[in-house]
Amino acid sequence: MNRQLLTACLFLAAAIIAHAAPSLPPGVENTQKPGDLPLAPAESLKRITVPEGFNVTQFAAEPDVHQPIAFTFDDRGRMWVVECYSYPKREFDGKDLILIFEDTDNDGRFDKRTEFWDEGSWVFGIEVGFGGVWLTAAPNLLFIPDANGDDKPDGKPQILLDGFSTKAKHNSVNGLKWGPDGWLYGRHGITDTSHVGKPGTPGDQRIEQNCSIWRYHPIRKIHEVIAHGTTNPWGHDWDEHGQLFFSNNVIGHLWHVVPGARYARMFGEHFNPHTYEVMQACSDHLHWTGEKWQDSRAGDEHLTLGGGHSHCGGMIYAGDNWPDEYRGQFFMSNTHGRRVIHDRLERKGSGYVAKHVRAPFMMANDQWFRGVTVEYGPDGGVFVSDWNDLGECHDHDGTFRASGRIYKIVHGKPNNPGQFDLRKKKDSELIQLLSHKNEWFRRHAQRILHERAASGSIGPDTLKSIRALQQKEASPPQALRYLWAGYTIADATGKQTTKQLLDLTTHENEYTRWWAVQLLMNRGAVSPEVVARFTQLARVDESALVRLAVASTLHRLPIADRWDIASALLAKDEDAEDHNLPLIVWYGIEPAVAADRGKAVRLLGKCKSQKIRQFITRRMTAP
Repeated sequence: MNRQLLTACLFLAAAIIAHAAPSLPPGVENTQKPGDLPLAPAESLKRITVPEGFNVTQFAAEPDVHQPIAFTFDDRGRMWVVECYSYPKREFDGKDLILIFEDTDNDGRFDKRTEFWDEGSWVFGIEVGFGGVWLTAAPNLLFIPDANGDDKPDGKPQILLDGFSTKAKHNSVNGLKWGPDGWLYGRHGITDTSHVGKPGTPGDQRIEQNCSIWRYHPIRKIHEVIAHGTTNPWGHDWDEHGQLFFSNNVIGHLWHVVPGARYARMFGEHFNPHTYEVMQACSDHLHWTGEKWQDSRAGDEHLTLGGGHSHCGGMIYAGDNWPDEYRGQFFMSNTHGRRVIHDRLERKGSGYVAKHVRAPFMMANDQWFRGVTVEYGPDGGVFVSDWNDLGECHDHDGTFRASGRIYKIVHGKPNNPGQFDLRKKKDSELIQLLSHKNEWFRRHAQRILHERAASGSIGPDTLKSIRALQQKEASPPQALRYLWAGYTIADATGKQTTKQLLDLTTHENEYTRWWAVQLLMNRGAVSPEVVARFTQLARVDESALVRLAVASTLHRLPIADRWDIASALLAKDEDAEDHNLPLIVWYGIEPAVAADRGKAVRLLGKCKSQKIRQFITRRMTAP
C-alpha cells in the first residue's frame, strides 16, 4: 500500500472512530447494537428539508451535546440543555448534565459551552427563573440556586416536591414552562401513579396523579393538578389569548386544557369512578390510520397522515422571524414520521378544534431523527432538539448515547438582538418589552417583574404604569399581556383586590372575562360575592368560553356553592351538545348530586342535556 493511500485510510479510520465514540461522561456507555451508527452531523443537516425561504443550521451536535432531552432559555438568550443519560433504565443515575450554550455572533451555531451541573438523574424538564434552575427529576421537583448568576450552583439542589413515580419510565414527570399566571407548569404520564407533596408530607395529604397537567407556584410553594387524562403529555404552550394546549401520544395528539377536565385515557380509569364520560382531544384528525396505533410505529401508510401516533414537544409560534401565516399554529415533533408537523387552531363552541396542516413543516429524512423539544428564541428562530437514536419511541433496542443534535430554523436573515441581559434592564424598559412582537421577550420581561415584586425590589410606580397601559390598550391580546404582568406583580405584593378582578368580569372581551374568572380562583377560597358573580355569568354571559371558565371553577368551590351555578349552566339549550361544557359541569356537580338527592331532582328538571340528566339519575342510584 502506498504512503498516500495509507495516510488516507488512517484519516478515514480516525474520523470513523471519532464519530462512533465521542466523549461521554465516565462510566456512561452505549447500549445500541454494535455497528449501528448515526449519520455524521453534517450529513444529517444536509438531508433536512423545510419550506422555501427557510434555512436550517446545526446549533450544536456531538461531541458538544449528547441526548438533549429538554432545553430552555435564560434572560440573556442562552440555551440551557439537559443531557439525559439515565433514560431509559436509570443505569447511569447521577450522570445527567445541565449545559449552557451561547451563540455570541448570532450565526446559528453556538460558540460558547458551559457546564452548570453534572449530578442529575432522570432529568426530563428544565426551566430558569427566580434565582436558579428548576428541574423535573423523578422522584423530585428540584431547584438549584444560582442567585448571583455566575453559572455555578450556590449549593446542593433543593427538593421542592417529592413522590413523583420512578417506575413510570418514558411516561415520567417532565416538561417545565412558566405560565401567564406566574405558575410553573409541568406534565406527567400514565404508566404509574405518583403521590406528590412537599418532603415530609403524610401519605393521606399527598396529591395523587398520573397522566395530567400540573402546576407549582414559585412563591407560595403550592402544587395543583389542573387536568387529568390522556397518555403521555410531552409538550405544552399558550396561545396569544393565554389558552393552554398540550401534545400527547397514542389516543390523540393535541388537547385544549380546561381546568378540572378529565380527558380520555389510553387505559385504566379515572380516580373518580363516577366520571362516566371523558373529554376528547381538540384535534379533529389522527396522524395514523386509526386502526391500530401500534401499527403506526412503522409503515408508509401513516406517513401521509402525519407520521404516526408518537409526538414530542409543543410550540405555538409567536416569534417575529417566521412569516405571519405560521403565527398561532401548534408545532410538534412526530417520532416515527421523523418530522416536525403543525396544526391550525380554530375556535369552536366553548373551545377549539385543531385542523391538520397536511404538508409537514420539517422533514429530517434521517432514520435516527428523534425530535423532542421545539421552541422559538429571542431572534424569532426556532430550535428543534434531536435525541438521535434508532428504534421506536420506547427504545427497546438499546440506546446510542454518543450522539445528539440541536437545529435552528430561520426565515431569511433574522434580526440580531445582540448581546443582552434582561435582568439588568429597568422596570420601565421591561414594561416596553411587554408589547414586543416576539412573545419570548414578553414572557421573560413578565417573569423578571414578578421576581422583583416577590423580592420587594420592584419600582413603586411599575404596577400603576402597567395597569394604565392595560386600560388604554385596544388590542385584546396586548391588553392580556398587561393584565398578566399586572396580576403577577399585584399578587406577589399583596395589592391584588377581588374588586379589580370582579370588574374585569364585565369586560367587553371574552378572553379577559375568562382570565378574570380563572384569576379569581387562583388562591382557592372565594367570597360569596364572587360566587354570586359566577352565578350571574353562568346565566347571562353570551360567550360559551366564559361559561366554560365558570364551569371549570365548580370542582374547587364548596359543594353548597355549586348548585346555582350548575343549574344556570345546564339550563342553556345552546350548550347541551357542546364538546366541553356539559362534562365540565358534570365533573363539578357530581359530588353535590351524591350529597343531596333532593336538590339533584330539582336540577334534573332544569337540565337541557340528555346526557347529564342520565348521569344525574345514575349517580343518584349508585351505592
